Amino acid sequence: MKKLIILSAISIIMFTSCSIETEISPSESIPDSFQMQTESQFTPDKQNGYTPLNFTNQVGLWLPYMNFENYMYNQSESEYRENIKKILADAKAEDINTIYFHVHPNGDAYYKSEVFPKGTYYTGDYDPLQIMLDEAHNMGISVHAWINPLRLQTIEQMQNLPDDFIVKQWINESSPKVKIVNNRWYLNPAYDDVIQLVSESAREIINNYDVDGVQIDDYFYPTTDTDFDIEAFESSDSTDLSQWRQDNITKMVKSLHDTVKNSDRHLKFGVSPQGNINANYNTQYADVKLWAGTEGYADYIIPQIYYGFENETCPFEPTLRAWENLTNENVSLIIGLAEYKTGEEDKWAGEAGKNEWIDNPDIIQQQIELVKDSSADGYALYR
Repeated sequence: MKKLIILSAISIIMFTSCSIETEISPSESIPDSFQMQTESQFTPDKQNGYTPLNFTNQVGLWLPYMNFENYMYNQSESEYRENIKKILADAKAEDINTIYFHVHPNGDAYYKSEVFPKGTYYTGDYDPLQIMLDEAHNMGISVHAWINPLRLQTIEQMQNLPDDFIVKQWINESSPKVKIVNNRWYLNPAYDDVIQLVSESAREIINNYDVDGVQIDDYFYPTTDTDFDIEAFESSDSTDLSQWRQDNITKMVKSLHDTVKNSDRHLKFGVSPQGNINANYNTQYADVKLWAGTEGYADYIIPQIYYGFENETCPFEPTLRAWENLTNENVSLIIGLAEYKTGEEDKWAGEAGKNEWIDNPDIIQQQIELVKDSSADGYALYR
């Protein structure tokens, strides 16, 4: 068996240092203000004549699929539309200009798809993504299709899907392209067929909908266990498992980027990795230094800096500065903020930061002010 060179201390993020050495200089462009200006209008590439709507400074809001139960599941089209109008109106009132709508969270689709099965909370005959686009664009709000690239259905959910689903076919063939981790199926990015399928999830959306961008988040490698992809690794020319896995993920990210940009160069492609820089490498094999520091992998990067100021491992301000230093001036840096932690105990923050979000209800506002004074191009809220 090939010698495996694996990074140490790989499984527990809270004990991983939050910075890495880098020779990449921070962006020198620090905005004087935080005006939400629309980017210049271009001649559209798409035949339907739609020009993507994006902003020089994103103020974003994630709409995760877990909340679809509240406003999509078993809702009529008119009920769903009214729910979306209310969500968007509230967002607009908070100066949010960009929505990240969870269209492909678990190998499924919250849109009309010929490739993937309907999501669990998608019970109607209407098209939830199209309604989101119609209502958001009517309000001047940008919509980016949010995709989880590798995470699939649970074992039980997969059993109930039709056999003509491509992933189900791979499972029935006992293919190493899909593996089980903690009772859930995941795609294995070591295979070209997998990368093509992930790219197809983006291609199908941008070919059929007037989305303004595509974003993936931090569901990369789901485990550090060598058994996950041992067959592909042993048949490769690599002797360094960590670097090989990083290369696989980077190949996928590059394929997604190129799929989006080749469709319409004015669409935005973004990546939202975890905020702990070292943990990206040690636990998920995500080469964020490359993606953020080199043009051609992402138009924007949104590190999830979901930490308070007193977090013992990753205090907010030093972590923000580390990402500033990491990010190339041609890649927009948007800072992900954990609004959901307000008023809650943060059990991973250490003793010093455990009660910070309870004792200081204005943490998010303080962080927004720091972001505005930084070289970042915006922020995004996760509720």
